[in-house]
Amino acid sequence: MPVIALQGVRGGIGATSVTAALAWALQQLGESVLAIDLSPDNLLRLHFNTPFSLKRGWARAQLDGADLQQGAMRYSKSLDFLPFGRLNLVEQRQLQQQTLEAPERWREFLAQLRASGHYRWILLDIPAGNNPLIEQQLALADCVFLMLSPDANCHARLYQQPMPVGCHFLINRYSSANLLQQDLHQLWLQTLVGLLPLVIHRDEALAEAMAVKQPLGEYRPESLAADEVLTLANWCLLNLQDPAQ
Repeated sequence: MPVIALQGVRGGIGATSVTAALAWALQQLGESVLAIDLSPDNLLRLHFNTPFSLKRGWARAQLDGADLQQGAMRYSKSLDFLPFGRLNLVEQRQLQQQTLEAPERWREFLAQLRASGHYRWILLDIPAGNNPLIEQQLALADCVFLMLSPDANCHARLYQQPMPVGCHFLINRYSSANLLQQDLHQLWLQTLVGLLPLVIHRDEALAEAMAVKQPLGEYRPESLAADEVLTLANWCLLNLQDPAQ
């Protein structure tokens, strides 16, 4: 049961939308998937037809003294998701302190999921940034996809902020008509160790998916981005799957 973390090198790159899209693509390939939202923004649920007002989630369950899995919901036969939950700022600080003081809680939770054999893939939607809590979240993953947009902002960040050790870089919102993006793509191909051999092109369907409360591949399966996320899912099957599976 590989655990994949998806994180943007900065906010706004599309890690949440790609997490939902990859979860859908994997289940379309016959895999069982659990997508977990570790961001206090609590946006992943909006790709899975969840009412905006619903407060349910793992963080809400933890603060209420319940098991983490009490916040999980089913979207399709082979795709479940675990929202963060709706918390106010005081509750978010309380949760952060609890999590930092008991890092073993999430490791034990993932170990239980692995032992159950119910899921073949776990996807973690992790917020951008670098602090002790995010480092703890990234350490839960077997593989990290660090998402980049081919722009000067992301390029600068590659050289001035720490990157997760051994991560794979995934380009999102690529436009082959943009000369700067072409140049950065070529430069990264030559210099960036761990760059995945695929890109996700700029596609309005990816931006629209949250508005219609669906994963990309369900909303627009014929779109270019959906096809590229399906290619990413196949890459995961070929390169990350447990040998015993």
